[in-house]
Amino acid sequence: MDNILSQLTRDFELDTFFKRFVRQFDNDETFANKLWVELHEAYTAKGRHYHNLSHLVHMIEETTTVLSQINDLDTLLCSIFYHDIIYSVKRQDNEEKSADLGIQRALDIGLGVESAKLCHKQILATKSHSLSDDRDTNYLCDIDLSVLGAKPEVYQNYTVAIRKEYSIYPGFLYKKGRRKVLKHFLEMDYIFKTELFREKYEEKALKNLQAELKTLYR
Repeated sequence: MDNILSQLTRDFELDTFFKRFVRQFDNDETFANKLWVELHEAYTAKGRHYHNLSHLVHMIEETTTVLSQINDLDTLLCSIFYHDIIYSVKRQDNEEKSADLGIQRALDIGLGVESAKLCHKQILATKSHSLSDDRDTNYLCDIDLSVLGAKPEVYQNYTVAIRKEYSIYPGFLYKKGRRKVLKHFLEMDYIFKTELFREKYEEKALKNLQAELKTLYR
């Protein structure tokens, strides 16, 4: 744990960080490399313009800002790594499939049964982003959505990337679906479930979402 914590607080290469995470559970280098190849191939697949390795890096960087608030960092990191490993705009069960693979890999790595179950629960939570009774799960969801509260130009790049991922759909269908997603967030009592992320990003996120929503009626 100490090694992972120290590496989280400085610049890192994602492949090195992931392999070090895996190997802290007494796994050999070959096994860690095998899991990295699987992860890398998934997140660099054709059509991944947002849900890619850069998204994972961003989430880990956000995690460094709340380390003192996390109860089980190993499980949270596992959930981050695997929460979007299965991703296709053509299917509705990405989170479920990712959670199923996530729990298996958590067990393979050596996190233990209870941590693996929590990993499964956390990944599933990224589908609805509803308030959880588990604080780490709330932090995972907030970390996942932190881009919503980014600077307008960063948020704009995010929306462009999402549109590219859904490029197989014509404009009128994409706008309809995207409006539904944005309204889902705007109708929540709060987008961010933790006080720290709410104070940091809630107001900016509301402005970004409302601004994008207006463009979807043109």
